[in-house]
Amino acid sequence: MRALVTGSTGMLGHNLVRHLLEMGWEVRALVRSAAKAKTLFQGLSLTTVQGDMENVAGFTVALEGVDAVFHTAAFFREYYQPGDHWAAMKRINIDATLELIEAAERAGVTTFVHTSSSGTIGNQHGSSGNQHGSSGTEDTPADARQLQNLYFKSKVEGDAAISTWLESTPRRMKLVTILPGWMIAPRDAAPTSAGELILNLIHGKIPGIMDAGTSTVDARDVAVAMLSAVTKGRSGERYIVAGRLVLFKDLFKGVTDAANVRMPSFMMPNWLVLTVAALDTWRAHITNTAPTMPLEGVRTLLPKHTVSSAKAISELGASFRPIGDTLRDTVQWYADNGYLKRSSKA
Repeated sequence: MRALVTGSTGMLGHNLVRHLLEMGWEVRALVRSAAKAKTLFQGLSLTTVQGDMENVAGFTVALEGVDAVFHTAAFFREYYQPGDHWAAMKRINIDATLELIEAAERAGVTTFVHTSSSGTIGNQHGSSGNQHGSSGTEDTPADARQLQNLYFKSKVEGDAAISTWLESTPRRMKLVTILPGWMIAPRDAAPTSAGELILNLIHGKIPGIMDAGTSTVDARDVAVAMLSAVTKGRSGERYIVAGRLVLFKDLFKGVTDAANVRMPSFMMPNWLVLTVAALDTWRAHITNTAPTMPLEGVRTLLPKHTVSSAKAISELGASFRPIGDTLRDTVQWYADNGYLKRSSKA
C-alpha cells in the first residue's frame, strides 16, 4: 500500500509517517524543506516530495499510484504568533485542502483521511449539571466562544466545505475526517504550542499553574486511528480522537517530574492568567517574537473543553495511552535532541 502524507515533518505527520512504515506501507512524504526532512527522517526508507499547500498543483503528480492520502498539513502553529493570519489560514485550511481532495479523486486515490480539530466540537449543555456542559460529540456544533478562535473557525468552515463537496455528486473516493484533541507527543520539532508550553515550563518561564485543561491526546494514538480509518472508517463520517481531559496541574506535575525540575507552586486565577497572556502577546507583537503565553492559546484552555471519543473507540478501535507515558516520552525526546537547558531541580 502506498500513502502520501502532507505535513509530514509536523508532530502528527512525523509520527504518522513512522507508524505507516512500521505497518509496511510505502510512504511519500510532502515536505517544504528538504534539509529539515533529511534530518528528521534520517535512516527511514521513504520518498520525500518537495511542495507546499500554497501550490497544490505543484505536487499533484505525487498522487499517481497512491492508495491513501493522509492530510495533516494545516496553518496552525503560526496562528499563535503575532500578526493577522486569517487570509493564510483560509487559503491553507479551507481552499487548498479542497483542491487537494479534488486532485486526489481525479488521480484515483481510494481513501482520503483528513485532519480537522476537536476544537470544532462544542459542549452539550444541560445534561450533566456541569457549568461547562457535558462532553461534545461529532454532532455538537461549535459555540460562539470557539468560533472566536480563527483556527477553529477555519476548521469548521473547512469541514463544511468538505461536506458540501461530498454531497454534490457521487464520489468514488472514501473520505474520513479525524478530529484530534490537543496533541502532545515526541518529535514535535517545530515545536507546536503544546511543545512550547512544555519547554517553557521546564525552563522556568511559566509563572504559575493555570486553572485550565482540555481533552489531550498523544499524536501517536491519533496516527494509529488515522491508519485504522482507511479500513474501518465510513466515508463522510467524522471521528473525534481526543483522549481524556487533562488538567494543567496534572500536566505540569507530569512534565516537571519527567524533567526533574521544580514545579510552579502558585495557582494563578483566570483573570491574572489572561492579563499575563495579554501583556506577553503584546510584548511579542512589539518585539516581533514568539509569545511565551499566547492569548489565543490560553483562551482555548481555560474553559476545560471536553469531547467524547466514544465513536472512534467503537468504530476505529482507537485507544489512548496514559498521559504520564506521553509526557515522559516527550520530555525524553526533547532531552535527546538538545532542546533542554535545565535538567535538575534547583
